[in-house]
Amino acid sequence: MAFSFKKWFLKKIGADTARVDAADVEMGEYIAALESVYLRELAFWTCVNKIANAISKCEFRTYQGRREVQKAEYYLWNVEPNRNQNAPTFLTKLIGQLYRNNEALVIESGGQLYVADDYQKQVFALYDYQFTGVTVDDFTFSKTFYQNEVLFFQLNSVDMRRLTNLMSEEYGKLYQYAAKAYQTSRGHRGTLHIDAMAQQQDNFSDKLNELLGTHFKKFFSSENAVLPLFDGYTYEELNQKTYNNESTRDIKALADDIYDYTARAFSFPPSLAKGDVQDTSKAIDELLTFCIDPLALIIQTEINRKRYGVAEYAKGNYIRIDTTRVKHIDIFDIAAPIDKLISSGAFTINDIRRLIHEPEIAEEWADQHFITKNYSTIQDLLESLSKEEQGEQVTDPQPEKKQIENTDTGGQEPPGEEGG
Repeated sequence: MAFSFKKWFLKKIGADTARVDAADVEMGEYIAALESVYLRELAFWTCVNKIANAISKCEFRTYQGRREVQKAEYYLWNVEPNRNQNAPTFLTKLIGQLYRNNEALVIESGGQLYVADDYQKQVFALYDYQFTGVTVDDFTFSKTFYQNEVLFFQLNSVDMRRLTNLMSEEYGKLYQYAAKAYQTSRGHRGTLHIDAMAQQQDNFSDKLNELLGTHFKKFFSSENAVLPLFDGYTYEELNQKTYNNESTRDIKALADDIYDYTARAFSFPPSLAKGDVQDTSKAIDELLTFCIDPLALIIQTEINRKRYGVAEYAKGNYIRIDTTRVKHIDIFDIAAPIDKLISSGAFTINDIRRLIHEPEIAEEWADQHFITKNYSTIQDLLESLSKEEQGEQVTDPQPEKKQIENTDTGGQEPPGEEGG
């Protein structure tokens, strides 16, 4: 079978090779596709890399009997999944594969986790999927992996990248047209008058070719130049070039459009994709709500159902991905809220220190709950008001500060499928 450069090239840039036959494409179309693919890839990987960086900041918190522990499974996901990758590198590769292919495969070998670079999938409606030819770096496994022994992640029911690629092909034409219009506006246009005497000379063709192919070319491409003209030749400029930013603004607007729809396809805030700094806090909240949290849920759920299973999950053994670490926290901005969280008894001091990414205090009191006298039950409050109306001496139903014993700092129910 003959090698088709066109099909190879279009496959590399993600175009639909089924739509075009090899004989129908000229080299100019290759060049046009090459000009637009860089911007499309830049927009795509800008979003994906930021998502991967956000996921790599998350903490994979592990629980046994509903108590948080930091043992082998914690180390595997947060420090070293395999001997060649640390956790951030591993997660970055996982997210990249997931967004590029709309699915990603993670296998376990020798107690270590690897993201597959390539594999063939066989789908069965009533039986486990089968994965063959699983390749990691330069090694291909000979065995067949089944669905119940791998982590298989699928991003969307529809491959959004294929849709954005198709749309990019149309925008690429507009982008090339705008770039060509800009080049044309900066070019030279004129007329060359040749009198009858010059045309009758024996070496007329040679002189004309030299003038057009050499002298005019250097004249137009040089910053400072002199154009030598033979007797009987007169050049006149047709238009006076006006330099403005309209064409460049059109090109930038088209580039911004590519960033916008690429980001929106993956629920990524377009302002973050383009690097805008206005309303960054709101954009990050949107990123967490509609992109990072759902993605973390996909990863978390697949880990729990494959590495723990229903029996272990029912015992309170599970993993939970903490996405609160994604957003940077300035402790001076949240000093007042921290005081309310502790004084209301909702969180312990160590709970707060974990949220602000500080080491926990190895003291018993740091894991206890405290509450101020400002909080009381409605029954105590009504009884106090009734005694005041009757003129009786009222004793404070709450001491100055109550200490509530913390029966279990990790005693929470396993997270539900809404987010854990």
